[in-house]
Amino acid sequence: MFEQQREDLRFYVKQLATEALQKSEPSAWFEVLYTEAKGDTAKIPWAKLAPHPYLQDWLTNHEPFPSQQKALVIGCGLGDDAEALAHRGFEVTAFDISPTAIAWCQERFPDSTVNYVVADLLAIPPQWHQAFDFVFECRNIQALPLNVRSWVISSVASLVAPGGTLLLITRVRDTEAEPDGPPWPLSDSELKQFESLGLQQVEKLVFLESELDVKQVRIEYQRYNSLTDVLPFSSGG
Repeated sequence: MFEQQREDLRFYVKQLATEALQKSEPSAWFEVLYTEAKGDTAKIPWAKLAPHPYLQDWLTNHEPFPSQQKALVIGCGLGDDAEALAHRGFEVTAFDISPTAIAWCQERFPDSTVNYVVADLLAIPPQWHQAFDFVFECRNIQALPLNVRSWVISSVASLVAPGGTLLLITRVRDTEAEPDGPPWPLSDSELKQFESLGLQQVEKLVFLESELDVKQVRIEYQRYNSLTDVLPFSSGG
């Protein structure tokens, strides 16, 4: 019964995304999903009500962090990843395109220090350009179709400050052929776009999504000030 409910939810999400794509509004379906959930987290397929375990792992292995580091969480959903960063001492901004999701975050964490805001990854505020020491992108790029992929990757990369870190978690595919989505896993050539935008890969971890046996990666990128920079979050590995 539970497996059938989960499969029904995946089908519903795919239907919403397809309809949004047909209307040339590739990210509009997120607000529909959050609104129609009516406060039921079981109807949000990615809502685990806990930080992503591979974010937690990275944070644990890189403590302590410099004080007053500015962090940004892209597509923050219900806020658990943003709260994990705030608890590590980051000054956190977290955004989502869905006003309902942002209101949900504020309801869940009424005393939070996180600045939760409504914003669009396809229309990043100009004041955010290279403004964050740490940027966390978890499975938002893969939720948007290939016809906006370069645009989205460029937007994500533009947020990382000189000397800053981007931590990326995403599904990946082994071919350059367009996949059936959503989600649309990233290819090697798409991942390499980050390097063409001034970010250098520091660490790459490949893992399987336990529920679906789907290949994913966690990649740490750095925007260097110069070739002689020391990595501020390096664990020495």
